[in-house]
Amino acid sequence: MHGPGEPRHSFVFIDGMRLHWAELGDATDTVPVVLLHGILDAHLTWKPVARALAMDRRVLMPDLLGCGLSERPDASYALAWHAHVIARWLETLGLERVDVVGHSFGGGVAQMLLLECPTRIRRLVLVASGGLGRSVGFWLRLATFPRVVELLGQPFMAFGTRCALGGASAMSQQDIAELSALNAQPGSARAFARTVCDVIDWRGQRRTFLQRAHEAPCLPPVAVFWGDRDAIIPIAHANAFEASVEGVVFQQFDGCGHYLHHERPEAFVTAMRDFLDDPSAIAVRLKKIDA
Repeated sequence: MHGPGEPRHSFVFIDGMRLHWAELGDATDTVPVVLLHGILDAHLTWKPVARALAMDRRVLMPDLLGCGLSERPDASYALAWHAHVIARWLETLGLERVDVVGHSFGGGVAQMLLLECPTRIRRLVLVASGGLGRSVGFWLRLATFPRVVELLGQPFMAFGTRCALGGASAMSQQDIAELSALNAQPGSARAFARTVCDVIDWRGQRRTFLQRAHEAPCLPPVAVFWGDRDAIIPIAHANAFEASVEGVVFQQFDGCGHYLHHERPEAFVTAMRDFLDDPSAIAVRLKKIDA
């Protein structure tokens, strides 16, 4: 096995739609890890950590449809739709068992995979994840105003990306410029607006893990990583999740905001490896609520 070099880029058609992913590392006895990005993001978000994770395992970083180098079809962009596409992608690639890491909206997609393809998910890591509580940043609630962003937002997508990531993340200016150019592609505003409107309304997040977790035939070991200064999704969601689900591994990243994998990449990789490689990790269980 050799160390990871530059990412390999691939495309495949899923239900007639062209999906892109970047990949590092080799196939080994270690279970591959799939990294799912959030809203207004792409595979680029994982650059600070992917190379280190790929030293001893295959690392796959798909662009959700509507994002990055993937196609931007006229589709629903509902959370369940995104999860179905990723589940079909895993099936197409013949990945029988994977560890899944989801950041922000990608964490919501990861949770839905527990309904789409539960037997494929060995372990789950939720990073500042959506779907664990109601609160969410004001600018995302603002984006749910009926069809305004979808119909009028495309000319402002690059600017919006720079504003959203410039202060909230530690991405390099080069990566922010590249991501802004990707989000300027036609169809990005439609994808963004429909994605947001499915999971958020003016009051906050509409879909949560506990609404449907009981439908999953099995739950894997789950870790939750969160920055204590997250201004987009508050760390209180992680605390509430830990209180409701038995066996969750929770790690707080002090001084970090929403993009902790950018702000403290070395600590993030260490925590990730500790969890994914822990032979004693146990499956989580929903706690019984006293009547």
